Amino acid sequence: MSDKKILVIGSVAAAIVLVAGGVYVAQRDTGGVDFASCRIGNVAGGMDSFGTEFQLTRDDGQRVSAEQVFTKPSLLYFGYTMCPDVCPMDSARNADAAALLKDQGMDVQTVMITVDPKRDTPEVLKDFTDLFSEDMIGLTGTDEEIAAVNKGWRNYYRANDQEDDEYYLVDHMTNTYLVMPGNKTVEFFARDVSPELMAERVGCFVNAMG
Repeated sequence: MSDKKILVIGSVAAAIVLVAGGVYVAQRDTGGVDFASCRIGNVAGGMDSFGTEFQLTRDDGQRVSAEQVFTKPSLLYFGYTMCPDVCPMDSARNADAAALLKDQGMDVQTVMITVDPKRDTPEVLKDFTDLFSEDMIGLTGTDEEIAAVNKGWRNYYRANDQEDDEYYLVDHMTNTYLVMPGNKTVEFFARDVSPELMAERVGCFVNAMG
């Protein structure tokens, strides 16, 4: 066999190994499910770098873990109830996407973790989330717990309460994350994504999960 043929065969074999290895890693990292065909964007460190375990207080006053919250595909958002415009719009969009998926027979829930634990008590969160969906879950906690969970999802936030500790705004990122059962973050959505497009993309992940 010529050196040229050996080189070609070796290159093909190496490519096959690389592709197979990539598929294996993708499936291993998602519990045996390959979500690669559903993803559109890429982030530094991959989606596996998002998320963390937590113990937070649900809007019914119960303490819950990440595993107790993420029992089904979930659209996770970080916001606060006194947000003047962005958070209500994003929460409504997420609820609309979940409703569209429900019409298609897919059970997807919406979750909001506050970035303003000082004002967002469980009762306040309950009133807010019920405006968008009776199924939306609101979560709060201590300052330290909220800081840790935001860090886990790489979410920046900062309360502008230095001069007024009652009527202040909170700077924060506005991504929505798709978290699968078992606290597995697989995708994120910017706030310019429509409910229809969000439902379509989430549906891809749900169908892939089976």
